[in-house]
Amino acid sequence: MILYPAIDLKNGQCVRLKQGDMEQATVFNDDPGAQGAAFEAQGFEALHVVDLDGAFAGKPVNAAAVESILARVKFPVQLGGGIRSMAQVEAWVKAGISRVIIGTAALRDPEFVKSAAKAFPGKVAVGIDARDGFVAVEGWAETSTLQAAELGKRFEDAGVAAIIYTNIARDGMLSGLDFEGTIALGHALTIPVIASGGLASMADIERLTQPDCAHLAGAITGRALYDGRLDPAAALALMKKAKAA
Repeated sequence: MILYPAIDLKNGQCVRLKQGDMEQATVFNDDPGAQGAAFEAQGFEALHVVDLDGAFAGKPVNAAAVESILARVKFPVQLGGGIRSMAQVEAWVKAGISRVIIGTAALRDPEFVKSAAKAFPGKVAVGIDARDGFVAVEGWAETSTLQAAELGKRFEDAGVAAIIYTNIARDGMLSGLDFEGTIALGHALTIPVIASGGLASMADIERLTQPDCAHLAGAITGRALYDGRLDPAAALALMKKAKAA
């Protein structure tokens, strides 16, 4: 299981939102490249980046900020937000992104996801963001009538590398991960599932090391890292210990 620190980009800055509300953005760092380098220095194995402006615009907006991160780090970087065409997938893979995350387009155009996963093996993940169990798209501004597991099942055997599952109600709220929903999704799919949204403390890390979470591929943490609620060294040590057990 991999613990991913998160960098959310808005206006070229590292921010955190509450429940995806762009009006509730807290700026934590003006230098995304430096933030990425700091996470790598702390011992993290990979990085999760989201172009928030891109998610709303439907196209990459913070490309310069993403490129600044890629220039400063050596560990794998996965990127989501506004990636809705094969040309964008190809461009980011060529730029050095290890895995692109497709969200809105996964609902609107599942064949695109399947084609991208086939063209770039191991490089394509699907972001499933849910509000009350139903998939939300367009930067979470719209909620569909499709349940998270239903969307995930559309990509079984398509070569999708992972599903990043976010419970919107918990995102940025430091209320703890949605273990019930994430574990259920993990059991419903053969695609590896990464938990996101609300990771708040070492209690969540400890919960991730329990046997019923063993099938999860990882978890993403954001605000808890930025405001000091989660000690990187302690969290990584606990996960490493559990992995070795």
